[in-house]
Amino acid sequence: MFENLTSRFEGILRNIRGKGRLGPEEVEEVLEEIRVALLEADVHLGVVRTLQDRIRQRAVGEELVGVLNPGQQVVKIVLEELTGVLGGETMPITFASKPPTVVLLAGLQGSGKTTAAAKLARWFKAKGRNPLLVGADLARPAAVEQLRTLAGRIDVPVFSQPGDPVAVAAAGLAEARRLGRDVLICDTAGRLAIDDDLMAEIAEIAGALEPHYTFLVLDAMTGQDAVNVAEAFHERLELDAVVLTKLDGDARGGAAISVKEVVGRPIAFASTGEALEDLEPFHPDRLASRILGMGDVETLIEKAEETFEKEQAEAAAARMLEGTFTLDDFLEQLRQIRKMGQVGDVMKMVPGMGQQLKDVETDLDERRIDRIEGIIHSMTSAERADPDVIDGSRRARIAAGSGTQVNEVSQLVRQFREMRKLMKQMGGAGSKGRGRGSKRGQKAGRRGLGGRTTPRGSAKVPKKGLALPGLGGDDPWEGLGSGEPGGLGPSGLPPLV
Repeated sequence: MFENLTSRFEGILRNIRGKGRLGPEEVEEVLEEIRVALLEADVHLGVVRTLQDRIRQRAVGEELVGVLNPGQQVVKIVLEELTGVLGGETMPITFASKPPTVVLLAGLQGSGKTTAAAKLARWFKAKGRNPLLVGADLARPAAVEQLRTLAGRIDVPVFSQPGDPVAVAAAGLAEARRLGRDVLICDTAGRLAIDDDLMAEIAEIAGALEPHYTFLVLDAMTGQDAVNVAEAFHERLELDAVVLTKLDGDARGGAAISVKEVVGRPIAFASTGEALEDLEPFHPDRLASRILGMGDVETLIEKAEETFEKEQAEAAAARMLEGTFTLDDFLEQLRQIRKMGQVGDVMKMVPGMGQQLKDVETDLDERRIDRIEGIIHSMTSAERADPDVIDGSRRARIAAGSGTQVNEVSQLVRQFREMRKLMKQMGGAGSKGRGRGSKRGQKAGRRGLGGRTTPRGSAKVPKKGLALPGLGGDDPWEGLGSGEPGGLGPSGLPPLV
């Protein structure tokens, strides 16, 4: 959603980094470029002016006096002020001392309320809570059935009954107390547009439930209209926060940047996909960093920690350095990485990779990973454990079984063999350096020959699909890596073990 805006900001900030002097004229030029970029992204005009004024006040004031690198300082100011516009801090979710904690969802029809309700239930359940979903959307056909279907995937009960939505909400609250459920999430009806009947009904439901949190579910792809909807609902409901859906869409993203500043309520959660697990707390600082092309390392680490088992990862790392890493291990690593999301999305969280991946065909590379998995699945257990036994006839059988070409199988085997050999050499070099005979390393240190072993600068990415071992040429590190030990991992991603 923010690709175009990110590209514009990267160009703006690249021009001012490293400048030894930034006077008022240069600052105004930067602010004008920022204004154009934000307006093209459909950001509210008032928000654009507010952001400009805040940056101008700091950039031409005493904050840059005596700074050795004023360009970098301006970049820091832009990051901090953009973070402030997005909300500043992540909204904390607290729980009622007397359960249940009631969450009321409101919004227009088609904004994704029902799916958001199930996603929130999954999120609360992952936090150790016991949620109950209440289906009070009795206007839309099959809305309750949809809620039951989604809730069945995460094993969360749903309460609903025919009749009046206000009575259903009140009965759902009583049911939550009877069952001992400590979180209640109420899905309500939407309309194609804001009307008095919709507002009156939601206000009555809010009066019956007395919710601890009233969340407005907004479709991020509706642009400035989303901000107008938020203002109208806030006048009647006293919103606590906003849940943004479809943040993975291809719209310009102005709603996400505008809503907090215009409505005065933070964004609590953001939905980044269709799956139930694609809902996460909204972190303004992380989104600001990604918009400015600085990556999002914290989210990347969190996703890795959620996906990879620590003991399993450590064991895989040990086998890799010992040279006993098998194709089964490699396949498992691929599966774990794919659980974190699409390869392209994960790589964009790495600082400096967003611009390099701009023209890379990430969708194509998802299919390439499928082909790699197909090749490995077509091997026997013995072949996965020791690819050296794979001769010409075995390659032909594996290619036929996986629907690939023989040369693709050969590439995978050859590159995996080279990668394993390289990792074993790295492991051997590390163990020697730790032993008694490390005098040569000590002498090198005295001569000042230590330090980085990889070339300076970001990794070079070819303008083609992301290459993985087996489908990207003769170099086992070709694709996303720098070609040096200590660069990117054997799966084409940063080593997560």
